[in-house]
Amino acid sequence: MTTTTLAVLVPLLPFLGAAAGLLLGRRAPGFVRPLAVLPTFAAFVLAVVVAVDQGGGKAIDAATRLTPTGSVPIELALHLDGFAVLVAVLVGLVATCVQLYSTGYLRDDPRYTSYAALVSLFTSAMLLVVYSGDLMVLLVGWEIMGICSYFLVGHYWETPEARAASLKAFLVTKLGDVPFLIGLFALATDAGTFRITGVVQAALTGGIGHPTLIALLLLAGVAGKSAQFPLHTWLPDAMAGPTPVSALIHAATMVAAGIYFVARLLPVFAASAAAMTVLAVMAAVTMVGSALAALAQDDIKRVLAYSTIGQLGYMSGALAVGDRGAAVFHLLSHGAFKALLFLAAGVIIHAAGTNSLTAMSRMGGLAKRIPDAYWTMTVALLALAAIPPFAGFFSKEAVLSAAEHTALGESQVAPSGAGWTVLIAGLLTALLTAAYATRLWLLAFRGRGAEAPDHGKQPVVMNAVLWVLAIPSIAFGLTTGYLGDWFDGRALTPAVTTSVLSTGVALVGGLVTYAAWRHTSALAARTPTGAVAAHPEGDGSLVEEEAIASHTQVYGDIASAPDPADPGRLLLGPLHRHAATGFHLDAVYSALFVRPVVAAAALVRFLDREVVETYVRGASAAPRWLGWAVRRAQNGNVQSYLSALLAGSLVLAAAVVVLANVTAGS
Repeated sequence: MTTTTLAVLVPLLPFLGAAAGLLLGRRAPGFVRPLAVLPTFAAFVLAVVVAVDQGGGKAIDAATRLTPTGSVPIELALHLDGFAVLVAVLVGLVATCVQLYSTGYLRDDPRYTSYAALVSLFTSAMLLVVYSGDLMVLLVGWEIMGICSYFLVGHYWETPEARAASLKAFLVTKLGDVPFLIGLFALATDAGTFRITGVVQAALTGGIGHPTLIALLLLAGVAGKSAQFPLHTWLPDAMAGPTPVSALIHAATMVAAGIYFVARLLPVFAASAAAMTVLAVMAAVTMVGSALAALAQDDIKRVLAYSTIGQLGYMSGALAVGDRGAAVFHLLSHGAFKALLFLAAGVIIHAAGTNSLTAMSRMGGLAKRIPDAYWTMTVALLALAAIPPFAGFFSKEAVLSAAEHTALGESQVAPSGAGWTVLIAGLLTALLTAAYATRLWLLAFRGRGAEAPDHGKQPVVMNAVLWVLAIPSIAFGLTTGYLGDWFDGRALTPAVTTSVLSTGVALVGGLVTYAAWRHTSALAARTPTGAVAAHPEGDGSLVEEEAIASHTQVYGDIASAPDPADPGRLLLGPLHRHAATGFHLDAVYSALFVRPVVAAAALVRFLDREVVETYVRGASAAPRWLGWAVRRAQNGNVQSYLSALLAGSLVLAAAVVVLANVTAGS
């Protein structure tokens, strides 16, 4: 088979697996798990073959036009370059791991059949986005992922949290998709084609007439899909879905789609210095804000969700300084260790026998009970904190190195101000990332929470998947010397300055957090249980029992007060309560948008009911009353008819006499 034929099969196989799973799931339940795993695994193998065939060389393009679509043609097109083939391998690997893991994690779930089919469809849609060479075909995969995320996040639809989270994820991403769609049409109109290669060529030759407007419209959709400020608020709430879904969304699909889209169309954004500056500011705010929020969360999955937002901010920052190689490199590295983090968190949750025990303040005695999750999560957290030689160090350093070159004026693509913005925010975020990664590890595996009931050993397949993902989390960064051809020929080897700075601030963040944890643990050990919550304010003083109640409200209705040995409260001080709620952004949106819209809807309903319907009721009342009068007159009594006829004749006669007198007098 040719490379293009194999590439067509990559997104097609998971789609066929999803269709077959839905059709045969009820009739032949024994085929559900093979139909979930095997097509996805086959797609992964074919993606690897396509990557090897492409070899990082010249891009492979193929297209066919099915039907005329007007002045701007739409084609079924493939575009296979180094970025596309590597991202497809990542998607196939993570999706296969998630499907395998789910066979154990959801082995008793009554809706596993629909879940597995939706995961396969989700995977197929992302692979379509990755390989697509036409913007309209890409949009199909883009929107299919949106509806799949709605159903998967709401998998536990019996709970109000899952229903609200799925609706919020759908609406927020659709809010960004509206300007995104307008931007796509405007871009195709200026370029005269939906083909991505044609659009890029038009951007490079100055053929885009409104680059700033188009870029900003497209960034709105990217911000929604990739959870960037200010449309990031849906992602932490999406943790209400099954944990394997979280791993898939956060590591290889959906949120990665926006970053990948900008990487493919980077010349369009680079044509506008204003758009690159906006992207840099958006990335900086996203990085720092999400890292602060992660440091204040008690729910382990929400910590990882805010971590994803921050790491996506790094990728956006790399694109803002014009280095798509660094962005995609970090996308690949992050995909491996973030999938590992979520699936290891799933083992923790599964070990407790419930999907609700995600509060780190209630965890205790887990390191010995789940050693596989303990060691693999430690590896993933070291990669997240960018500690060498783990994968995250190399990819994050590539981003910071690109920002440094732009800040020093060595880039012809982005303004130096964008470089300084990304560099400073990236170093600050590296400090905070190491801090919340250390805090998560300490609270989850060294915490003082009540030990959860032991529900026995975890399924072998779940633990095996963790070790599979641990390999790229450790070793992927070491392949930088061999992957240059896939990344536009650019060497991604670490630079001395940014390596020392990023590693130094990461070590400082980890050590300071550990010291804060030791300090709060010592205070908690000297304090009667439940009497004091370590909640330092500006002067380091402790707030007593009222603080426990307030923290319980922040973290949700949990059975016991949070573990007072939480270094996050000591490090953040008075900022903690704001960071724990995501800096009240949902409340701001509610005040600025939700309440006015609800009030306007109430006004419209009042006008419709009291004004419009009054006219309608009035218009119908007159014929009704006339009909009532006619019906009363038609009573079948001949004497009544004669009396009415006589009375009418008398009235007419009187009227004629009066009219004659008036006429004679005039």
